[in-house]
Amino acid sequence: MPRSGMHLFLELLREYGVRYLFGNPGTTELPLYDALAAYRQIQLILALQEVPAVAIADGYAQASRQVGVVNVHICCGLGNAMGMLYNAYRAGTPLLLTAGQQDQRMMLEEPILWGEMVEVVRPWTKWAYEVRRVEDLPTAVRRAIQTALMPPTGPVFLSLPLDVQMACAEAVPVRVAPLPDVHVRPPVEALQRAAQLLASAQQPGILVGSRVCEADAIQELVTVAELLGAPVFHEATTSHGRSSFPSDHPLAGPPLPFWSPEVREFLTPFDILLVVGMKLFQQYIYHEPSPLPAHVRVVQMDENPWELNKNYPVEVGLVGHPKPALAELARLLDRLLQGDRAALADKRRSQWTTHFRRQREELRQQAQEQKELRPIRAQVLMDTIGQVLPANAAVVEESPTTTMGSYLERIGAMKDPTGYFAQRGWALGWGLNCAIGVRLAWPDRPVLAIIGDGSAMYGFQGLWTAARYQIPVTFLITNNQEYKILKNCARVLRLPEAMAGSYEGLDLDRPVIDFVGLARSLGVPACRVTEPDALADWLRWGLSANCPLLIEVPVAS
Repeated sequence: MPRSGMHLFLELLREYGVRYLFGNPGTTELPLYDALAAYRQIQLILALQEVPAVAIADGYAQASRQVGVVNVHICCGLGNAMGMLYNAYRAGTPLLLTAGQQDQRMMLEEPILWGEMVEVVRPWTKWAYEVRRVEDLPTAVRRAIQTALMPPTGPVFLSLPLDVQMACAEAVPVRVAPLPDVHVRPPVEALQRAAQLLASAQQPGILVGSRVCEADAIQELVTVAELLGAPVFHEATTSHGRSSFPSDHPLAGPPLPFWSPEVREFLTPFDILLVVGMKLFQQYIYHEPSPLPAHVRVVQMDENPWELNKNYPVEVGLVGHPKPALAELARLLDRLLQGDRAALADKRRSQWTTHFRRQREELRQQAQEQKELRPIRAQVLMDTIGQVLPANAAVVEESPTTTMGSYLERIGAMKDPTGYFAQRGWALGWGLNCAIGVRLAWPDRPVLAIIGDGSAMYGFQGLWTAARYQIPVTFLITNNQEYKILKNCARVLRLPEAMAGSYEGLDLDRPVIDFVGLARSLGVPACRVTEPDALADWLRWGLSANCPLLIEVPVAS
């Protein structure tokens, strides 16, 4: 039976296990949407603009560990999507981004909407291609999906000309190939050298990034940390991403500080650092001196060889998948940590356990001391969330000043570390929409999105998608009526007017944004809450409901 190119495209996606196609259409995408009208094996998740479409696909891909497929309009729509594509690039999200293209028979004329989209996306994709013939679709789709999912994972792009979309695909077979197994272990000699170095350390520490979670290697990391008696620290809030260590574990420490002088002081007590699945280091604002103390030796493990020795020299570099690599490292350490070494590890474990328990108790006490202040203080808001958050909840954060440097992790409230999602690219509008994608991937886990008022306005249209498909996400808007993070950064830069308390373009108070009214206009029930106890009640209701809910909370600036 004759099939159009887009019927073939959908059949290929289905064979690769794709369940959803996220998107927003235009004229050059109409053949795809026409095919979707008759193809029920893949569900369209419609967004009102490209920012929500790509960010929802991003959240779905991160949570499901499958490729997220998103279609946007030709050049102008792709332009709208570029910020979210940058986020996916920085996060290493396996996305297949597609866009319609004008009919190839018109391209020499440079028609309306046409442009060289492949060149536009190339810096922020692993691979980008314009499909020239319908016969090439199977190879292009296979290559795109495999490239997106192979380490280091990341977004890819296919441009789909109208004539390819509409061409007859009767003679093209639909065959898929299994993806290669990526669980490649580092060389044995390198692992042995790393184990010897770590076992001999007086004060080892572990720095961890998102790729441990994404590699399903959290338990292997827990085993290594417990053997060494070493504390585990995530990247700073500015580049935190996923959580890769249980926040309620006795060896779970706070995230690294923001600025390099503080990072350097923080790391000074350690003699050896095991760095796993993170970029070492990602700085935000230039400071001196270097964040890595000169005496600290580094053992670094990553799937991506580009990360080893990139900015800081390492004593031992381990190239391989974190899951088998950490498992083998644990076996080697178990043999080496005997006698006095084992006793020292036990002593370290006990000392760090006591230290972190006191830190958590102090944070909770600070929140209690501020509970009667109004407007609600950020620490009280976050502590209230921590008290009612279900153990299996997923949390998406895009409210950097209110969430206080991963407060929920710092007090041990994130019982399941896989449920934590935070920014890595900082194109705003991501968080609200990422949460929708996470809930689609995890229909049985409650999802809470904690979004700043400024961040929310970059992607607020996503609420319409949540309402249309009744995707039960609780959206918590922290409203301080300002770009607080920018004011903080202006003071870090010691800008003269900022140091005097004068700011231009950083306040959102004239007029005040009515988030409750906006949410209701897009079909999402909403309320405004000013008391911690009422907030706790609404959170309990929202996180157990079968519909989306928006809660706006005025917070102190």
